[in-house]
Amino acid sequence: MRAARITALEGPSAIEVHELPDPEPRKGQLVVEVKSAGVNFPDLLMSRGLYQIRPPLPFPPGGEIAGVVRAVGDGVSGFAVGDHVLALTFFGGFATHVAIPAAQATKIPSFDGAAMDLELAGAFAFTYATSYHALVDRAQLKPGERLLVLGAAGGVGLAAVEIGAALGAEVIAAASSPEKLALCAAHGATHGIDYAKDDLKGALKSLGGVDVVYDPVGGDYSEPALRALRPGGRLLVVGFAAGAIPSIPLNLVLLKQCQIVGVAWGSWAVANPEAHRANLDALFALHAGGKLHPHVSQRFSLDHVPDALRALDERRVMGKAVVIP
Repeated sequence: MRAARITALEGPSAIEVHELPDPEPRKGQLVVEVKSAGVNFPDLLMSRGLYQIRPPLPFPPGGEIAGVVRAVGDGVSGFAVGDHVLALTFFGGFATHVAIPAAQATKIPSFDGAAMDLELAGAFAFTYATSYHALVDRAQLKPGERLLVLGAAGGVGLAAVEIGAALGAEVIAAASSPEKLALCAAHGATHGIDYAKDDLKGALKSLGGVDVVYDPVGGDYSEPALRALRPGGRLLVVGFAAGAIPSIPLNLVLLKQCQIVGVAWGSWAVANPEAHRANLDALFALHAGGKLHPHVSQRFSLDHVPDALRALDERRVMGKAVVIP
């Protein structure tokens, strides 16, 4: 097997492709031949030692995969060689093969004889499950409510745009270029704000405020978004892609009668596997019904994993990038 491994915590430039022995499944494990692996922000953070998960060096990043089961370990039921699965690996996915606990894998269902393409499946679980958990479990988004998505053309952002629209919300996409906003409109956004040139606070005020803010960006955008909340509104704290963790004056929460809601999907999914699987089932059904259209904008080989992470770091990825081992 081949794997793109982080050899030092020095960013994408310290990733090297190594030849390794093929994995064998231990008890309770599957060996999956990786057909597609999503590129996500935690992969970039791991390359710099800035993520909460810090495996011993060297190790491959890659927190989500889709592929074909090639071996089944003792004690595993419900999976067979040849099954198409997606899985949360947390790390290790940027490889031709990976051995994972069977509990981390989900069979890709078929609807009317058709199953999700494996390339799309590799770009599905992390972003769509994060956004579904945020909007449904944490915000309890209702049809007719107005949803603001910051960083709307990124992986989790575009997923939130689509899920929000599928749930009947009126979606406002905020992104940094007309090209990105056009992509958001094609995926269900009703309004767009180019916060590279427009005043976010003023634009939101002119629209009449919002009920839910989906914020994976942080930095200078969180407070004006919070100020745009209507009474009873919810600000979802998803991440800090801008780098800076904002300080929010808590008197705003009191005066606006709103909530700040944390979204830690990864740890929630581990602690609540049955609820996570139910969310995936709902997402598969929405995709089969034509309401979700994952956008894979870039594809990289194992040898070009550093380029994939640089593209993510420089905000050049719209929707998702995937590694095709």
